[in-house]
Amino acid sequence: MGQEVHYILESKRLVWLVAVVFAVVVMFQYFEFPYGDVSSSMFSVHRAQPPSSQTNQTKTSTEIPKSTGNNTAKFVSPPSTLDNNTLKPEVNPHNLDPNFKKPAPSENKPAMSTGEPQVKELPPVQPVQERPIGDIVTLSDMHDILLYNRASVRSMKPQWPLMVDQELLAAKLQIEKAPINNNDRALYSPLYRNVSRFKRSYELMEKTLKVYVYQEGEKPIFHQPQAVLSGIYASEGWFMKHMKENKHFVTNNPKQAHLFYIPFSSRTLEEKLYVTGSRSRDNLVQHLKDYIHLIAGRYDSWNRTGGSDHFLVACHDWATDETRKSMNSCIRALCNSDVGKEHFELGKDVSLPETYVRSTQNPLRELGGKPASQRSTLAFFAGQMHGDVRPILLHYWENKDPDMKIFQKLPKSKGNRNYINYMKTSKYCICAKGYEVNSPRVVEAIFHECVPVIISDNFVPPFFEILNWESFAVFVEEKDIPNLKNILLSISNRRYRVMQQRVKRVQQHFLWHAKPVKYDIFHMILHSIWYNRVFRVDPVS
Repeated sequence: MGQEVHYILESKRLVWLVAVVFAVVVMFQYFEFPYGDVSSSMFSVHRAQPPSSQTNQTKTSTEIPKSTGNNTAKFVSPPSTLDNNTLKPEVNPHNLDPNFKKPAPSENKPAMSTGEPQVKELPPVQPVQERPIGDIVTLSDMHDILLYNRASVRSMKPQWPLMVDQELLAAKLQIEKAPINNNDRALYSPLYRNVSRFKRSYELMEKTLKVYVYQEGEKPIFHQPQAVLSGIYASEGWFMKHMKENKHFVTNNPKQAHLFYIPFSSRTLEEKLYVTGSRSRDNLVQHLKDYIHLIAGRYDSWNRTGGSDHFLVACHDWATDETRKSMNSCIRALCNSDVGKEHFELGKDVSLPETYVRSTQNPLRELGGKPASQRSTLAFFAGQMHGDVRPILLHYWENKDPDMKIFQKLPKSKGNRNYINYMKTSKYCICAKGYEVNSPRVVEAIFHECVPVIISDNFVPPFFEILNWESFAVFVEEKDIPNLKNILLSISNRRYRVMQQRVKRVQQHFLWHAKPVKYDIFHMILHSIWYNRVFRVDPVS
């Protein structure tokens, strides 16, 4: 009897031991295989693998969780397909100099935080990306949002069909199926996201596109480009001039138009209507709203598409906000392309190059610079202390290092020779944001064949849909200004020479000519507007 009891006890112990071992095995399996469930990990011959970045690079779908109580959806960016060769070490400026205090942000100019969250807030229906002010949206984030918007956002369906809708849809299909072509001498493939698509799209634009230019609107705010052909707002003036004079793209028949141009100057709007000291732009906004009501009452084109085939070209800092209410459905080519807080919508809006034209008779005067071997200065910046970033730049680098020529505004010289000579003889030209993200220094650097170093968080660079900016420019986050020299020195001389040669090659896309030429800035602006319209079209089925 005692042996039977002993046998039963031993059996129970064995069962408990097996149970404990099994529990331990399950626990270890659980922690070893976090990307799969426990049972699949235990009974699978191969170990579960985490998601492959290579595999995800080919995916364009995006996870959109269900709407929450605040009626917003969270956009989770897929892994980026862009290579980022820019070294961006984590640097805390306050640790380097505890006595330095960042200038207090001016009213209406909120300070940007240095956080970089992976989740961005997007409304479920409206395509505008709503994010709290302060998020840093990297270039790879912008690319992911662009892909997401391309795949999920469409403009309003036309109220009734026209032949132009089918022509746009046919163009889209041809662009998507563009044959590989990397041998065009005029287009150096490393400069582009997809040179074959760009080439095919540009060809179709030349062959197909027709633009209707509204004749309504009183001068000088409308139809008077001569007022803004020089200075930092010259892009809107030169585009208006070339568009109104163009015979190839412009049509007098609205039914044949794929796009409708609203020919106004945001700079002249500010000069003529803003009341100094009023701190109110309501009358400027109302002026544009009244204009939209005018053309909507005279033409059926606006009502047919809700304005989604209309576009504007505006370079004043205020234009992004002024056009947001009455013209937000339009394709907006804007210099102030702040994707973080200014409601700039990737995939619809176009980043307009801010160009400083010094001579209206010869916009190409002073073009070019020294070859790479004769550029003795490592980095150069000069400018007024606008905004919060430039004072930080000067705090760390003004008169601190002979290789870093960082100044406030240079003394006046004939033809601004001092400034231009520094641009022509420096390896890197620092393009630090002012009050807003945009700066004419980006195009000035390219104009003088100096590699741009862009310090402007959330700035969408010009022609972002087409150009691979990281192949010829350096992007430095604002928080990394204290480590700026180390970042630039980390770029090998061989890499620098490659980038400088690419700056010279991409230069053709940023030049104004007295008469437009193929692939110049006029055609590139028009192409980006065309391209965004093509990929948002939703024709009547």
